[in-house]
Amino acid sequence: MQLLKDINYKKMITSRILVTGIMILLELGMLVNIFLKAIRYSWLILGAFYILSVLYVFYLITKDDNASYRMGWILVILMLPPLGAFLYMLWGDKKPGKRLRAKLKLSYLEMDKYLEDDEVTCEALAEVSQRAIATTRYIKKASRYPVHRNTHVTYYSIGEAMFEAMLEEMRKAKHFIFLEYFIVEEGEMWGKMLEILLEKAKQGVEIRMLYDDMGSVALLPFGYSRKLEEMDPHIKCIPFNSVVPFLAMVMNNRDHRKILVIDGHTGFTGGINLADEYINVRERYGHWKDTGLKLVGEGVWNLTVMFMEMWNACSEAKLLPELYKAEGHPDEMPQTCEGFVQPFGDDPLDDENVGEDVYIEILSQAKKYVYIMTPYLILSDEMKRALVMAAKRGVDVRIITPGIPDKKIVFRLTRANYLPLLEAGVKIYEYTPGFVHAKSFLCDDTVGVVGTINLDYRSLFLHFENAVWMYKVPALADLKKDIIETIERSRMVYKEDVHTKGLGIVLDGMLRVMAPLL
Repeated sequence: MQLLKDINYKKMITSRILVTGIMILLELGMLVNIFLKAIRYSWLILGAFYILSVLYVFYLITKDDNASYRMGWILVILMLPPLGAFLYMLWGDKKPGKRLRAKLKLSYLEMDKYLEDDEVTCEALAEVSQRAIATTRYIKKASRYPVHRNTHVTYYSIGEAMFEAMLEEMRKAKHFIFLEYFIVEEGEMWGKMLEILLEKAKQGVEIRMLYDDMGSVALLPFGYSRKLEEMDPHIKCIPFNSVVPFLAMVMNNRDHRKILVIDGHTGFTGGINLADEYINVRERYGHWKDTGLKLVGEGVWNLTVMFMEMWNACSEAKLLPELYKAEGHPDEMPQTCEGFVQPFGDDPLDDENVGEDVYIEILSQAKKYVYIMTPYLILSDEMKRALVMAAKRGVDVRIITPGIPDKKIVFRLTRANYLPLLEAGVKIYEYTPGFVHAKSFLCDDTVGVVGTINLDYRSLFLHFENAVWMYKVPALADLKKDIIETIERSRMVYKEDVHTKGLGIVLDGMLRVMAPLL
């Protein structure tokens, strides 16, 4: 089903991108022109910007923030005085705009009482593993989301399989469906979902949807959310952080989450967006390898609250948590399930990098192996050190990255990070058939994470993300099987494959330094 089938859909999108791009370029040109004229004709203004450059450098040196991010901006400021200070004023702050930040903090505060630990669950986990309970305590303190039992987990090794499960569960909805996605594009995937949503809306099921406007700016026209709402009064839709053609907009922070919740008892998450390449209906970069999870049971509450927090920060029509907590379990789900799950979120509101910290914790506790799938390998010093240290103490560290890139400059940057890892003993594989979009960690058959968090600066420090931490969940065996099968379809990378000379060394070095700003 295509919502805008009767109009020139592509022309609308192209016009939106073109107008936005032209407006931003014109405004940037105007500001730079004013800036250059001001400093040319006023020594006072020029001197002020030089002083500001020095102050920003001192500020960044003393700031308790990611070292690589700070160093990137320090180099920009020092190499382009006084223009660097001007650029930092526009784009240097990692945090969302003050208004959004205030609304989100208020929303979090209102939800805190619904995210209390279950003492019985915590005691049960503590009896099994002190290390695991310590990890869950950190995640709870840093992200506010508690650990759960009684949650059945299904792992999907490919987008097509998860999509069919999503459709099946959506057809069963009786009360509400929540959707929060980075990318939505009209096509076969979204069309089938929209048909079910409209059918359910006509039955009185409440539909709430968030999509990231920047993530979909090249895929959906302006006003798409309004057109969805016009189809049925039970459908409500909000584009997160709407793209407007002004440099003052805060576009650094995107909603990169992928969440589908049905009636509070069933939830989906992972790397899969709502566009046809994610289910291999359309091929852009070879075979698209993506993964995800279905949760059924108590752990879904974390995903439900995560959605409501974002919705309440973006909408005047607030959702009341009491109305969306599932009572009991679906008939097909057993009353008790093995293992523990902790769906959690990460955001740029503070300097707590939960996603990176959880990944580093997995590497630090590993005894036998850590297997990783990631579309990008753009590493902070902390993450690189954790990977190297794990490999040097004998842990079998394996990383799967794409064989066919979606962005050539990012692929070059990914490969620029290979050599120190290979020298330390990390094994790297590139997925020969196409593009790996999965984001997963697996450690010693007992601990795993599947979610939306890439190994790059944007995911780890700038975006709103989510993932599921799992301990001794049976689905981890399916994750391991999938990783081993994916490695068998990949080519192993050797040191001689990534050695560069001359200008290549300089280019790779510059890319690594500037990576936090890309």
